[in-house]
Amino acid sequence: MTKSFSNLQIDSERLWGTIHETARFGATPKGGVRRLTLGEEDKQARDWFRAACEAAGCEVHVDALGTMFALRPGRDMTKPPLGIGSHLDTQPTGGKYDGVLGTLAALEVVRTLNAAGIETEIPLCVVNWTNEEGSRFAPAMMASGTYAGDFTTEDILARKDADGVTVAEALEAIGYRGSEAVGARRLGAFIELHIEQGPILEAEGKTIGVVHNGQGIIWYDGRLTGFASHAGTTPMPLRRDALATFAEVVLAVERIARELGPEAVGTIGEATIENASRNVVPGDLTFTLDVRSANAATLDKFDIMLRKVFEEIAARRKVAVELNQVWRKEPTQFDAKLVDAVEAAAKELGYGYRRITSGAGHDACNLATVMPAAMIFVPCKDGVSHNELEDATQADCAAGANVLLHTVLALAGVANKR
Repeated sequence: MTKSFSNLQIDSERLWGTIHETARFGATPKGGVRRLTLGEEDKQARDWFRAACEAAGCEVHVDALGTMFALRPGRDMTKPPLGIGSHLDTQPTGGKYDGVLGTLAALEVVRTLNAAGIETEIPLCVVNWTNEEGSRFAPAMMASGTYAGDFTTEDILARKDADGVTVAEALEAIGYRGSEAVGARRLGAFIELHIEQGPILEAEGKTIGVVHNGQGIIWYDGRLTGFASHAGTTPMPLRRDALATFAEVVLAVERIARELGPEAVGTIGEATIENASRNVVPGDLTFTLDVRSANAATLDKFDIMLRKVFEEIAARRKVAVELNQVWRKEPTQFDAKLVDAVEAAAKELGYGYRRITSGAGHDACNLATVMPAAMIFVPCKDGVSHNELEDATQADCAAGANVLLHTVLALAGVANKR
C-alpha cells in the first residue's frame, strides 16, 4: 500500500447506490435480477455503464464480442493498463452482486481516485466482459476465453442461443458489436473483485478472501441408450431402462467425488428423457456432467474412474453409455506477486482475511493464462449465488472495493496528486 494514501477509502454509499441502481435493469419480483447477456436488459446496463465511465473521464472502447474497456489515462501511456472489473450479465434467476460488484467497484475505484486528484503511473482499464455466465450462449466466459486464445472470434460469433439467435445477431441488435479485434487492447495485469459464491468466508467470520488459485473444470455431455418398451408388459428382468441406469450413474458420480476427497466435486445439472411417456420404460436419456478440482491430477483420476464405473454399469444393465468431454479448463494458479499485493492491502486495512480457492470459474481464471491475474472475494449470505436470494452486506462490498483500491495503488503506482 502507498503509505501516503493509507487512509483513502472508497465512497461506500455511492458504491451501494450504484449496485442497487443497476439492479433495476432486469429486476425480478423476488428481488433478484434477470439480465441475460446481449438482451435488452443487458443493453440498458451497458448504456448506463458507458455513460458512468465517460462521466468519470474514461474513454470507452468495445471489441468485436462486445467487451467494454473504459480507459483511465496514466502518466506513462506507453505501458499497458492494469485491468480491473468483471461482468454485468446474470443468470436467469440471478442476484444483485454476482459480477456486478466487481465491475461497479472498479468504477468506484476510478471515481475515488478522481475525487482524491490521484494520477496513477500506469493507465487503468475498467472492463465489462461479455457473457461470463453462459446462461444464454455457450460457453461461459466466452469473451475472456477468446481474449485468452481459447476460441476464435468467428466461432463465438456463430454460437446460437435456444431460439437460434447467433451471438453476432444479438450484438448487432443491441448495438454492441464493436470494431476492435478481440485481444487488440492489451492489459498488463487483471484484478477481479467478486462475491465468494460459497460459504467459507461467512462461516469463518472473514471479510476478505485472497484468491490464490481456482478449480479446473471438465464438462461432459452424456447419453444413455436403452430400449423403450411397454411399462405394463415388460418384465423387470428384461428391461433396458435408461432412467434406472441413470440413477446408478448419478450415485456413482457422487461416490467418486467423495472418494477423491474435499478437493473434488461432481454435478449432474441437466437430464432429459427423450420421448418421455407415463407408460413407457425410458429408452433414451441425455445428461450433462460438471467435474471440478484445483488439482489437475485429480481431474485426470476423476475422468478415469467415471469411465470405468460407467462401463461396468452399462454392461450390467445392457444400456449403452456415452460420455463425451466437451470442455476442459485447467486449474488456475494466480500470479504470486498480485496475490501478495491483495493480501498486503487486506492486512494493512485491518480486515480479517484468508487465502482461498475459487470454486467457480471467472474471467480472471481465463486471463491468468495470458497475463498476471488475481481475485478478491467478499462473503455472500449463506454462500448463496445464482439465485434471487443472493445477498451481501454494504460493509463487505465496501471492504472488497477498498482492498481493490489499495491493490491498484500498489500495482499501478501514484505518479502525482493533481
